[in-house]
Amino acid sequence: MPLSQAPLPQRLRPGAPYPLGATWDGKGTNFALYSENASAVELCLFDAAGEETRIPLREYTAFVWHGYLPGVGPGQRYGYRVHGEYAPERGLRFNPNVVLLDPYAKALGGAERFDAGVFGYVLGEDDAQMQTQEQRGAPLGIVIDPMFNWVGDQKPNVPFHQSVIYEAHVKGLTMTHPDVPEELRGTYAGVATPVILDYLKDLGITAIEFLPVHQHVDDPFLLDKGLTNYWGYSTLNFFAPDVRYSAEARKGNPAGAVPEFKNMVRALHDAGIEVILDVVYNHTAEGNHMGPTLSFKGIDNPTYYRLVAENPRFYFDYTGTGNSLNVRHPQTLQLIMDSLRYWVTEMHVDGFRFDLASTLARGLHEVDQLSGFFTIIHQDPTISQVKLIAEPWDVGEGGYQVGNFPVNWAEWNGIYRDDMRAFWKGEGGLASEIGYRLTGSSDLYQRDGRKPYASINFVTAHDGFTLRDSVTYEEKHNEANGEGGADGHNHNLTWNCGVEGETDDPEINRLRAQQMRNFLATLLLGQGTPMLLGGDEFGRTQRGNNNAYCQDNEISWYDWNAVDEALLAFTRKVIALRKAHPSLHRRKFFSGRTIRGEDVRDIVWLRYDGAEMTDDDWNNDHTQSLGMFLDGDGLDDVDAEGRPLKDDDLLLLLSASHIDLPFRLPDLDGCPSWELLLDTSDDHAEEHALAGTETVLKARSVKLYRCGRPATQETPA
Repeated sequence: MPLSQAPLPQRLRPGAPYPLGATWDGKGTNFALYSENASAVELCLFDAAGEETRIPLREYTAFVWHGYLPGVGPGQRYGYRVHGEYAPERGLRFNPNVVLLDPYAKALGGAERFDAGVFGYVLGEDDAQMQTQEQRGAPLGIVIDPMFNWVGDQKPNVPFHQSVIYEAHVKGLTMTHPDVPEELRGTYAGVATPVILDYLKDLGITAIEFLPVHQHVDDPFLLDKGLTNYWGYSTLNFFAPDVRYSAEARKGNPAGAVPEFKNMVRALHDAGIEVILDVVYNHTAEGNHMGPTLSFKGIDNPTYYRLVAENPRFYFDYTGTGNSLNVRHPQTLQLIMDSLRYWVTEMHVDGFRFDLASTLARGLHEVDQLSGFFTIIHQDPTISQVKLIAEPWDVGEGGYQVGNFPVNWAEWNGIYRDDMRAFWKGEGGLASEIGYRLTGSSDLYQRDGRKPYASINFVTAHDGFTLRDSVTYEEKHNEANGEGGADGHNHNLTWNCGVEGETDDPEINRLRAQQMRNFLATLLLGQGTPMLLGGDEFGRTQRGNNNAYCQDNEISWYDWNAVDEALLAFTRKVIALRKAHPSLHRRKFFSGRTIRGEDVRDIVWLRYDGAEMTDDDWNNDHTQSLGMFLDGDGLDDVDAEGRPLKDDDLLLLLSASHIDLPFRLPDLDGCPSWELLLDTSDDHAEEHALAGTETVLKARSVKLYRCGRPATQETPA
């Protein structure tokens, strides 16, 4: 009979050990799975009715089990049964009764199904008791056609120092938007609709940083409470876009999630917006020794996980999730690098934010800058050229590593967040800290050759209060999570302006609105790379929940029917000011003087009386106001044509004092007068004052001035 009609096992050819995963070449599919400790591997193909055909993979090269099947192509669903010892006390958890997901699957047939079985041991028994019943609850992989028409796609390649990042959730961003077609809400296709693209462009952001889009697992303890893992920090597969966010998957075509994601990326690129993915390579969804067996654990547990040497039944847990990936093993490191390269080369993303990145840097226990992970990324010609952002901490000993990541890495600056929150809360003794934070945190990033933009500045993020909630609540209100208030941060450094929760008091609401503007102004007018939590620009609330990881509902979704239009207009204005003035997004740290032979100080710090700040002022616990003069001739940089870069002289005034203060406008650099560009106490304020005269800096407010009339830039509307 013709080859295409022969039974599948008879059609199997040796194939190749690389690339790993299922690779279609137009005529058939090569399957390759790494397992150095397995005794046998069966490829399991499933038809539309769920009937299984098992095919033993006979070829074994460099610990890779492989085979090629002519006639098998896109749409084919598959998994693996991996044979070997079930000996948890030695770290081995093979169980051929469990159908396992290919770690390299590019598309998945759906989410996990706990009711169909996902455990390698007998539930209710010690994990030493091997499960002998069929377990088919892990998602199946799907063979894909990788071809996609990227013709015309242009990556924006926005320089880091010009970036404004917007952190968002694919589903939450569009789920309730009235102008997004209902069938596209909460999906990749929904993000790519013109109304969302136009909104992001008009806001002025240059990059959208998505919460995890890798396929994740909804934990049983959440499902039992009627909740889900909304944030998605429980990764099951590092290659497949999550089908939960796919309009095509909703229509019964889960493999369509791949081209749908690519279409979204292309649409964002066309809008001039980069795509950054929040990625979780520090652990997986398989949990600790009592967790499910979905993929890695049953394929080669000692290869993929950090096991306790004295008792390999247990896992090192630097993440608080039950396990940590074993990045010391070459194959696990290859898995991560293959995944990163795939998302850059095949999915065209522009960068990554690494969750709990300190875990990836650990050698034996301590965090090690020279770990294999950093070395291989630094040497990789593809990954080293995209935006790399670390969340520079984990839950292990010595895990807080803000300021300690290598050159070419940016970091979420948690110190910036805490200092700014404390300052605007009204705590004293922070003048010197605020000086560092406003100028790019040179105390953290200058000594190792990094630039101001290595500091990813933020005052709010997905983990914690929203901006509106940070001025409305001092205590977390996480009752909806069902954990008795035990979850979420307790040290929030927030101030409710006098009343806990929502109020009708007009004075308190006025102060809250002003405080939100203060946070946005300092975030967007200081050096470093600003990151805005999606929805903060229009006053999104989570009703005081500072840990909404399990709230896939109105608590987390953006309420597009409750937009604070005045706050949104203010945010657009501040972003436009940042973009218009290169002094507000410098590539280099301030030096005190230019290098072009002129006696020009690029920055001068001022007291409220117009005099320069002294050491006593910096160290005074009562200093709650300061002025920052930026000389437009002191940029020490060139433009795209190589000409010296210049800007207007700018003056930024800040006061966290509870009383109004007179502030003398300085006579510096021959500036005769000052024109007000921004006042957080009054959206409509206008002022043009002579140098040497006093202005009133309202209690808890920010003002931005420029010297004289427009000289080099147009004032944004």
